[in-house]
Amino acid sequence: AYSKTFQGPPHGIQVERDKLNKYGRPLLGCTTKPKLGLSAKNYGRAVYECLRGGLDFTKDDENVNSQPFMRWRDRFVFVAEALYKAQGETGEIKGHYLNATAGSCEEMMKRAEFARELGVPIVMHDYLTGGFTANTSLAYYCRDNGLLLHIHRAMHAVIDRQKNHGIHSRVLAKALRMSGGDHIHGGTVVGKLEGERQVTLGFVDLLRDDYIEKDRSRGIYSTQDWVSMPGVLPVASGGIHV
Repeated sequence: AYSKTFQGPPHGIQVERDKLNKYGRPLLGCTTKPKLGLSAKNYGRAVYECLRGGLDFTKDDENVNSQPFMRWRDRFVFVAEALYKAQGETGEIKGHYLNATAGSCEEMMKRAEFARELGVPIVMHDYLTGGFTANTSLAYYCRDNGLLLHIHRAMHAVIDRQKNHGIHSRVLAKALRMSGGDHIHGGTVVGKLEGERQVTLGFVDLLRDDYIEKDRSRGIYSTQDWVSMPGVLPVASGGIHV
């Protein structure tokens, strides 16, 4: 099978839960806002307060990269400090999706390596803006070095919302599962990334299950056998308000 030629997610859902020691419930996270404008120190403070308050994860927004007011290395250091402080006070493993997306593969890998040196559990990549080759390279690195990989789908809307000649989000998600990622934004039934209930649930099953039967009512137009490839954790993102 074609899918057998790909490694797939660096770790997958079960390994992630084992790493975090969190079972039987959804993992709860949020994106730090304002997305732009905070100094690295203030950003780290916001991350600490969210994690100390009970969240499992916090997240860089897709636009947070290495701007003059907050260079990536400074952000990584202050966020790592926030993680360890929150972990020490709660006794839980915490994480923050550090955005490793960069202008070149070499720079991206440099950021991932620095995250590993800091001992954080997870990094993030904008897989459409970064490209599939870069994403697969990062996925290989994450598997070899014990990092989880969160995938943001920035730029997807200009591709999958074009009815005439776009690429459907399900196709992009399938390609991502083969390229490699432990999480990807799957949308919700409400919020800004909303979709029809049955179609959204079909999308979720396509990401995490090993075998999915054809079911047009759920937006699944062909049977998919993932031949034991690890599942991707679908992230319900885009807000909870109608």
